Amino acid sequence: MKNATQKLAVILLIMMSTACTKAQPPKENLEKITGKNILIVYLSRTNNTKAVAEMIHQHVGGTITAIEVLKPYPADYKTTVDQVAKENESGFLPPLKTRIDNIKKYDMVFVGFPTWGMQLPPPMKSFLNEYDLSGKTIIPFNTNAGYGIGSSFETVKKLCPNSRVLEGFTVKGGVERDGELFVMEGDKAKSVSTKLVRWLENINITRKQE
Repeated sequence: MKNATQKLAVILLIMMSTACTKAQPPKENLEKITGKNILIVYLSRTNNTKAVAEMIHQHVGGTITAIEVLKPYPADYKTTVDQVAKENESGFLPPLKTRIDNIKKYDMVFVGFPTWGMQLPPPMKSFLNEYDLSGKTIIPFNTNAGYGIGSSFETVKKLCPNSRVLEGFTVKGGVERDGELFVMEGDKAKSVSTKLVRWLENINITRKQE
């Protein structure tokens, strides 16, 4: 009787496992995505995020644009840190010099940025507040000084409530505080590129041959 009960339990577990597997939604088929409807926007202070943006551009195509503010941040690192802390505390959104023409034509928007004060940088908040990205697929990517993304990816989701936000990509870049600036070259660049390709495959993004 004990053996029969054990066999029944095993059968039930297999059935439940199969049901859960079938219930998982398939990955979205993005085969129709082409360079014409992809926008890659990035904010970069030491050019590490820019380098990652360019790697993405090589693989998916599209339009690539740097986010620039009307009043550039100070060159001095500590002064910029203090300014950003005040902007985050007050909720100030710096006016952008960058202008995106016809944002409606893009179906997929990659947004790239470094981690500033463990948060999304104010200029990227400005971009996400200024443009209506409803109905679009948003894909964040990030470089940081080794402390991770902080709350940045969650903030992207909050600022894009009517968009589909996919799993983001993050990688360690330079450490400006220690004078370590641009690092995306040589073996480091190769390593990051390999990880980036795996990430694109994991989120099922492939570019249609045009």
